[in-house]
Amino acid sequence: MKTQSVLKNFFWRFAERSGAQLVTFVVSIVLARILIPEDYGQIALITVFTSIMQVFVDSGLGTALIQKKDATDLDFSSVFFFNLIVCLILYILMYLCAPLIAEFYKDSSLVPIIRILSLTIIISGVKGIQQAYVARFMLFKRFFFSTLGGTVFSAFLGIGMAYAGFGVWAIVFQQLSNTTIDTLILWLTVKWRPKKMFSWKRLKGLLSFGWKMLISSLLDTTYTNIRGLIIGKMYSPIDLAYYNQGEKFPSVIASNINTSIDSVLLPTMSSAQDNRARIKAMTSRSIKTSTYIMAPLMMGLAFCSEPIVHLILTDKWLPCLPFLRVFCVTYMFYPIHTANLNAIKAMGRSDLFLKLEILKKIVGMGLLIATMWFGAMAMTYSLLISCVLSQIINSWPNKKLLNYSYKEQLRDILPSITLSIFMGLIVSLVSIFHLPSLITLIMQIAVGIIIYIGASKVLRLDAYEYLISMIGSLLKV
Repeated sequence: MKTQSVLKNFFWRFAERSGAQLVTFVVSIVLARILIPEDYGQIALITVFTSIMQVFVDSGLGTALIQKKDATDLDFSSVFFFNLIVCLILYILMYLCAPLIAEFYKDSSLVPIIRILSLTIIISGVKGIQQAYVARFMLFKRFFFSTLGGTVFSAFLGIGMAYAGFGVWAIVFQQLSNTTIDTLILWLTVKWRPKKMFSWKRLKGLLSFGWKMLISSLLDTTYTNIRGLIIGKMYSPIDLAYYNQGEKFPSVIASNINTSIDSVLLPTMSSAQDNRARIKAMTSRSIKTSTYIMAPLMMGLAFCSEPIVHLILTDKWLPCLPFLRVFCVTYMFYPIHTANLNAIKAMGRSDLFLKLEILKKIVGMGLLIATMWFGAMAMTYSLLISCVLSQIINSWPNKKLLNYSYKEQLRDILPSITLSIFMGLIVSLVSIFHLPSLITLIMQIAVGIIIYIGASKVLRLDAYEYLISMIGSLLKV
């Protein structure tokens, strides 16, 4: 696959993610200023369960369709109808279990919220295979229009309902309408339609790869959300709201970059799955480039967090600052996870992928159980430690598969991370002047950009020079 084609698709995926995340971010800021932390806490309690259900929507079959060399309409149609049935069953399950979930949290008002918000499961089931088709054939321009359409429409609806005094329902219908419009636009712009055909044999073949991906995703999602469940149950919805709000800022940035790279990298690697040297080169380049972008953003956010929260969310959200800073460090290392796991998936090693997930979750759960008694902050630190250990676990197979060790990967990211930390420390000195928050933030951003870009140019960092050359090539197209 040509480099220019990959860059174009990355551009569209990045533009789609950036636009969607920007609008969503602005909406979340407006809603956070209007609504109270308790409203966000209620949604966070439900999200623990809906996120787990959402894993079954794909069933790992979307990744299997992307990875399969000769996927046909029969494969896509079989998966579509299978997914639709699974999603209907999952929604019925959530509908029936709503009173039990509400009883678990001792809040009966959650029942209707759960039943309405869970409709996103069915809608996502309709959209899922369209998304796999877009990723399979690298049509990421379609994502741009569908995602932006859903995000903008839901933004107006959510903000309007919040100002009208609908409280938590503003968030519910904002999320539901986002998924609905996104699905509708994608359905109208992507030509593929399910055919009246179904093959259990083809489905079984895809499931042989996909079930391992499903279990892996289920483990990861359950593990990720179980902290929220524990915080909401052992402590309070307000503590959970601060935890989630602290994650939101770095998550917006990290998922934007990570999803863009992940979406383009997997099909690109899959097309070269028999060429290990090329996959190693792509993995290395991905780690270098994405860390070069991710690290300064995370460190900049961590060191500028107080004026950002004060200006954007108001002082009622200041208790989320410690969570935000820890999450910044955690997300900074995500490029290593993404690149290593994509290399393993591209080579069809879903068995190895599952083993890694099991091992990581055993380690993570051990840390979580050890810290859950000491408060939400201790649980957040356990996530950071787990993230560092998971890097080593994720990279271990590629030492043999690609001759690309964790030590070599650290050498690839060390220049960007070192420079980012240095930049963050210099930026933090601006606060000693005790200027108004807005002026402080503007000065910090300006100083950070000058230091990072200037030092990159002087030191001639490989990732910086690669990005400049690629941007130049893209502008010439």
